[in-house]
Amino acid sequence: MSGFKPLDPLLHSQLRLAVVSLLLGVESAEFTFIKEKTGATAGNLSVQLDKLSEAKYIEVEKAFKGKKPVTTCKITKTGVEAFEAYVNALKGYIE
Repeated sequence: MSGFKPLDPLLHSQLRLAVVSLLLGVESAEFTFIKEKTGATAGNLSVQLDKLSEAKYIEVEKAFKGKKPVTTCKITKTGVEAFEAYVNALKGYIE
């Protein structure tokens, strides 16, 4: 296995990979949109967003619309670079 690049364990999770993939295609996305698109439970999604945020792959902003809390997520430059490296490493496994 010496020719294979290690895969980023943070992105190797199906849900975290789905979140990053979703955020690549939009400027930002609300928690409810990500939850709906991924089919994740609110609790699990919240934990995974925290992990991505801690790694600086995404930015999480909490605000209020009226009295309703709204969480918005946005991919960072670090997140884009990590995703590209992950995809390139995967290609090495396929080729």
